[in-house]
Amino acid sequence: MGEQPIFSTRAHVFQIDPNTKKNWVPTSKHAVTVSYFFDSTRNVYRIISLDGSKAIINSTITPNMTFTKTSQKFGQWADSRANTVYGLGFSSESHLVKFAEKFAEFKEAARLAKEKSQEKMELTSTPSQGGTVKRNVLSVNKPVIKKESAPGDLQSPLTSESINGTDNDRVTPDTPQHPEARAEPSQNALPFSHSSSSINKHWEAELAALKGNNAKLTAALLESTANVKQWKQQLAAYQEEAERLHKRVTELECVSGQTTGIKSQKTELNRTIEELELALKAKEEELERLKAEVESANEFRSQRDSLTQRLQETELRNQTLEAQLTDLEQRLESSQLEREAFRKSLRSLLELLDSKIFELNELRDALAKLLEGS
Repeated sequence: MGEQPIFSTRAHVFQIDPNTKKNWVPTSKHAVTVSYFFDSTRNVYRIISLDGSKAIINSTITPNMTFTKTSQKFGQWADSRANTVYGLGFSSESHLVKFAEKFAEFKEAARLAKEKSQEKMELTSTPSQGGTVKRNVLSVNKPVIKKESAPGDLQSPLTSESINGTDNDRVTPDTPQHPEARAEPSQNALPFSHSSSSINKHWEAELAALKGNNAKLTAALLESTANVKQWKQQLAAYQEEAERLHKRVTELECVSGQTTGIKSQKTELNRTIEELELALKAKEEELERLKAEVESANEFRSQRDSLTQRLQETELRNQTLEAQLTDLEQRLESSQLEREAFRKSLRSLLELLDSKIFELNELRDALAKLLEGS
């Protein structure tokens, strides 16, 4: 009756596999209460955890024990008396740090208690000489600091992610590449051909962006559907667990003369039910968010269809404009040929006119000479 709890926390309890000495074996289906106890009659510290009426941890802290943190939420220590290694998985790193600090504190207290008991034994066993008793004074102001190391070759195969679950891997859809740009129009094209090409490029870029958004929304929709199925299964499992725990609580309440262990188990079950209810509420909110995302994806699909139809109409109009442009280019080429022929005929007429003018000048000069001679 002199043993009282001095610190308690909640964690998942594991023990090392006695056959392989490498793998962890869970000894509790869910998080249980792990407590430090102090026995004032024997002056010892113990770590005790109960799963129902079964003691899954009963470890006496000795000065040569070492608590090792193998990850952010997992720690372990070896108990040579029980011939096993205990492992604890916590819900947060702060709980692990607090448990480790308490382990070091009680380990130091156990060391000091052991030194005091040895000192008393030496005092009782040392004979008195001349009324003077020689005592061995042990220094308590300078505790021995031992370097923490993992026991043997044991490694923690469980991390915080394996205890609390891992996030589903997200798949990012590939961004569709933009279609190849059209060839630039020739230098002889008319001005409105540039506007047609710019409109076409604008709609192509808009279509490429819509295709990329559509691919992303499709991937998100598929991922959301898979997550919804998985969460529905988890919700069903949580509901079954909650019903089982409610039945268990009812059975425990009906039992007369409940012991302290049963009352603590009832408290643990109530906490577990509250945690499950919070998890159910969070999953329901997540389902509502996913439904909203699906509705937005449907709206984006309708917008994509309308823009695709408009793009098709623009492509038909662009084809008509290209046909008109080809006709105008042909007409321009024929007009240029006619202009060249007209220029050649004008040049020949000018040359002929120049020759006639030259002959008339010569004739005038000859007539002027005849008039002067007469």
